[in-house]
Amino acid sequence: MSSGHDSDLPEEDDAEVVLPSTTARTLQLPLSRDRTRALLPQLALRVVAGPDAGAQHQAGQDRVVIGVHAKADFVLTDRTVARFHCERAVAGDRVTIRDLGSGNGTLVNGVAIVSAYLSPGSRLTLGNTEIELGLGGDPLALELSKDSRFGSMIGESAAMRAAFALLARAAETDATLLLTGETGTGKEVAAESVHQLGARRHGPFVIVDCGAIPGRLMESELFGHERGAFTGAVSAREGAFEAAHGGTIFLDEVGELESELQPKLLRVLERRQVKRVGGAQYRPVDVRVIAATHRNLQADVNARRFRADLYYRLAVLEVRLPALRERREDLPLLVEHLLASLGASNRKEAHALRTEACRVGLARHPWPGNVRELRNYVERALALADFRAPSVEASSLAPDAVGLGVADLRTAREAMMRDFERKYLEGLLADSGGNVSAAARAAGVDRKYFYKLLWRAGLR
Repeated sequence: MSSGHDSDLPEEDDAEVVLPSTTARTLQLPLSRDRTRALLPQLALRVVAGPDAGAQHQAGQDRVVIGVHAKADFVLTDRTVARFHCERAVAGDRVTIRDLGSGNGTLVNGVAIVSAYLSPGSRLTLGNTEIELGLGGDPLALELSKDSRFGSMIGESAAMRAAFALLARAAETDATLLLTGETGTGKEVAAESVHQLGARRHGPFVIVDCGAIPGRLMESELFGHERGAFTGAVSAREGAFEAAHGGTIFLDEVGELESELQPKLLRVLERRQVKRVGGAQYRPVDVRVIAATHRNLQADVNARRFRADLYYRLAVLEVRLPALRERREDLPLLVEHLLASLGASNRKEAHALRTEACRVGLARHPWPGNVRELRNYVERALALADFRAPSVEASSLAPDAVGLGVADLRTAREAMMRDFERKYLEGLLADSGGNVSAAARAAGVDRKYFYKLLWRAGLR
């Protein structure tokens, strides 16, 4: 078996079949009597086979990363395990396991998975290691905010109030903060709220979208440039870090940052100094850094798309914002908030969005675009007087649905690209009879890169 380090790839050509793994809902997430804490089941991970046999981990948090990297929560020594191999999490009343793009994959009770639900007694296979999930002692208390608001964010669900509690603590410090979560979960709003409630509220709040600026211009955007540094640089210009001096810089979609810029950003984070493009001297900057990404950076570290040292400089504090489908009880509150922000609370059309039938329909929708998609739906419903809940088919973001405002441009583009890539890969595999080497040759790409595409599309 090949090593799991750095997303090493297996040598066989036959594509591995990935099957879903489901179990009954066996774990509950009750609240304390004062509703300020969620009681997490204390889960125990025990290695039952492999080089680390006998090792145990009592999960003291809702998320546990397993791997051989020193920064993993449950550190193993098995060389066939990836640096960040998989993540075990408690979400609502379920326990999930998710593979983080490991080279050897993750198996649950012998079935290869991308993600799966777990129950006590489930057995995980990671390389040469087998781990059993069990229940520990007394439940662990997860702090919840007493408020249903944090800055411009709202939510009464336990998942959202747990995020509020972490964000409130982050606002009290100057530590670098990493916000993770799916597209549309409100990462930019969270970053601005942390800034407004922190000590730097009177300083600037500068946003840099790392996914929207071409790589050749990103260095100048971040660090500035001197006159004559490149064609068109007719005058000196300060970058975003200098512009944010005394305040906060928000690096949105930092996972899209190109590899050659990552060590330069790391230097700024470590030394708080920037050097303009074409310049010779370093300039000190006093900024609080907040970064956000919808990508799984631990999986990108495994695949060498993102530097491990940069990830840990960014994730001094890390807060995950829950997807809307994980907090459906917040839908009525969010609809009212959106109506108020649109100045439509008292409009006749707004009453249709408050009916029980509409609420049931909204609760059934998966909301792949999250709160951003919900806002688009409310605006469209008011404009067209069409109060039907979005169909499940619409969530696939077919081309004819995109034009109807089901999701914003970024969400639609990402979903369509994922759908195209998956169908393209499925077609190549079908034409090549499942032979990965032949499919890679037909695509004109390296076989190892083709394997990465298969994993990213959930086909491997």
